[in-house]
Parts: sequence; structure tokens; C-alpha cells
Amino acid sequence: MDTRYLRAFVAVAEHGGISAAAQQLGYAQSSVSAQLKRLEAELGTSVLLRTGAGATLTEAGTRLLPHAREALELEQRMRRAALGERPRLRIGSQESLAHAWLPEVLAALEYQGGTTGSGVDVELTVGSRARVEQGFRDGELDLIFHYDSGVATLGPHALVGHDRTLLVAAPRHPLAREESLTPEQLLPYDFLVAEPACTSQMLVDRFGRDLLVNVQHSMISGSLSALLRLAGHGHGITLLPHLSVARELASGELVELRLAAPVRPVGIIAQWHPRLGLAERPLHALLEVARRADPLPPAARRAAVG
Repeated sequence: MDTRYLRAFVAVAEHGGISAAAQQLGYAQSSVSAQLKRLEAELGTSVLLRTGAGATLTEAGTRLLPHAREALELEQRMRRAALGERPRLRIGSQESLAHAWLPEVLAALEYQGGTTGSGVDVELTVGSRARVEQGFRDGELDLIFHYDSGVATLGPHALVGHDRTLLVAAPRHPLAREESLTPEQLLPYDFLVAEPACTSQMLVDRFGRDLLVNVQHSMISGSLSALLRLAGHGHGITLLPHLSVARELASGELVELRLAAPVRPVGIIAQWHPRLGLAERPLHALLEVARRADPLPPAARRAAVG
């Protein structure tokens, strides 16, 4: 199948219409329309629903999209290999991991690549867990890092690290004066949540769903910085991995609230697509670097739950 047809299809899917796709690709609109018709003729089904406002994917188009992206990425890998260029690794990460830990891991990989031949051109996408996982499913990302939410991870993956989970608040928050907190003491206060299925869910798991069912929640989607600033200004308490709040704790903008029963550490999961070609070697080199940079080695994990 001609990759030009797939490139036109992906461009329409990403830009929402044939006109916008043609502008992005630098083609005439009629040329893009012709390529899409040839694609549908080869497949024997419609992949786009054309409307006056643009174009949307049919069910067949939705199923095709991740495979079309994979085919285009394979073509790109072949070109890079033929030209002797370094492989490309498209990485996605939750903002909380990209806040402090992942940049150091990537820097260590680049330093190592000069001596081991594991050099790679990295493209990093940072966003919410939902955004990163969607990009991975759509074939836009080769490798993603996220915290373990307790949901089974499918496909190739590995546990590469651990992190403490901390309940934090502004220094002037009423709970900051307490030496040890029970679940009952949390009930009157607003609880800031970064996104569904994040580490905040661990508080419910640890202390009991029935007990915390009436806790006031405020969802702060799309910006870890906004959540941290709100907490720092005294607008609520929040449970986050230590990596997310290390800078704020060091500066005194936030303080750790001591729980009577500590919350268990959370795992850092790497998940990747198979068949990455020349990117396989740097991918596994990156995983090894990540394991060596585990923010919470075994002794510290035992102390965190002890």
C-alpha cells in the first residue's frame, strides 16, 4: 500500500479535515482527496465520513489509524537506517515523572550512548496519564513511563523504579501542625486530585472507600504546576509521588503531612511497543539506566512502609 495514502489519511485524522491536511502536507486539496479515494478503494471500505465541517473517522478508519501510524513510523525507521542516522525513540511520560526524574535518566542515556553505541534521538511528550496512554494506543509514542495504578499493563512492560507517596499541604494548613494524622482528621478538608486513577486513589485504597467517601475532591486536570500552586496557597491537601513535590518541599512551599499509617510506595512502569527495529537497543539501554536511577532503592522502600 502506498504510504502517501496513509500519510494523507493520518493528516486528515489529526487536522480534522481534507483542506487542513492538504495545507499541512503541502499538497493541493484535490490531490489529497484523490489519495484518500485510492486508499478506500484498496481497502474496500470507507475510512472517512466527509461533512461540510470537515471529516471524521468511520469505525473502520478508527481501527486503521494506529496501524497507519505504525506503517509510517516503520518507513521513517527504514529511511534513517538506510542513511546511517541514529534511531528515533518517541517517549511519553506523566508530568509528575517528567518533573524531575526522567530528564536525569535521559541525560544519563545520552552520556552513555557516546561510549556504548546506544545513542538515540529522543522525542519526549509530557502530559496527563490519559493523554500519554492515548498517544501510545494511537501509535504516536514508542515508549511511555507512568505510575502503577493497580490496573494490569498489557504488552511489553517492566517495573523500572519506585517512589514514595506523600500527603502534602501548605505550611499554614491546619493539618500541618499535627504530628500524626488519622483518616478521620482528613474528612473536613478539600482534597486536590490530579486525574482519575492517580496516586490519590491509593489513599482511598489504604484507608477504606467507605470512610473517605465524603471527602471533598477538586479535580485539577492538565497541569501539575497548577495543582501544586493551589496546594501551596492553602486551597487543599493532595497525595502525590515524592518526585512531583520534591522541589516544593525543599523550598518550603509545601510540607509533608505525617499519616499514622504510611501509604505504600508506588511503582514506575515502562511500557513499549514491540518491533522497534534499531531503536530496540537504545530502548533497553534506557530501561537499564532507569532501573539504576530508581528513586527508592530496596532499603528505602522497606523504610517507607516499615
